[in-house]
Amino acid sequence: MIDIDPEESPRARFAYEVRRQRLAAGLTQKQLARRLGFSTSSVAMVETSKLRPSGRFAELCDEVFGLDGVIARLHAEVWPPPPPVPAHFRDWAVEEQRATALRFWAPLLVPGLMQTEGYARRVISCAPDITADEVERRVAGRMQRGTLFSRADPPAVMCLVDEGVLHRSVGGASVMREQLVYLLELAQRPNITIQVVPYSAEVLSGLLGAYAIAEMRGNAYTVRVECQPRGRTITDRSMITDIVRRYDILRADAYSQRQSWQAIEEVVSRKWT
Repeated sequence: MIDIDPEESPRARFAYEVRRQRLAAGLTQKQLARRLGFSTSSVAMVETSKLRPSGRFAELCDEVFGLDGVIARLHAEVWPPPPPVPAHFRDWAVEEQRATALRFWAPLLVPGLMQTEGYARRVISCAPDITADEVERRVAGRMQRGTLFSRADPPAVMCLVDEGVLHRSVGGASVMREQLVYLLELAQRPNITIQVVPYSAEVLSGLLGAYAIAEMRGNAYTVRVECQPRGRTITDRSMITDIVRRYDILRADAYSQRQSWQAIEEVVSRKWT
């Protein structure tokens, strides 16, 4: 039997609660599976947080356990409806909305969550064969994701931005100026830290690609790795540990927050006026 720590992540909390309710009902995994109409292996994987259950699975659990929507409500909390984003990005879009802390490494572009509308539109419009309507849908979804900064309980955010991102023209001078000024505005918030990794830092491993780390109460549990053509979301513990270590190495080479503000302000005044 695999022990699940409900504090490890939202998924672990769901898995723990399903198993707790099953044991309280005096059912084996096989017996519960029969009543639900799912396989025994599916129940086992849900209880070990290896399988994301459907909403129907949660509803049937409530029926079997005689609960008034407890499991279904927990399912909705753990896997809320995602913002209007592409299908391959939905899992991560849910995680970033639920995380208590987010860490970003941006070697090439400003992270999507922190992009202005003009910057996002230019980035999205460069996708091959994308239609104007799809551009607008994706821009709207990206802007909706950014509303988490305005929540009453926003996550703590730490963003490492390569110095080259400040100089790379995306949409021209006016778009870049607006984008960098927005980063400065975000950096003034007490829950957000933005640090620039200078050209002088020899962070070669960091140049392999951008990524974002989602944390729940100090525990890194999911990582989004950006790669061609669509990127992927990682939940493997050993891989997450390796990426967190790489992030800490990058941060050691970054400017302080105040130096980073000064670097951004200088680029705005000298290059994007």
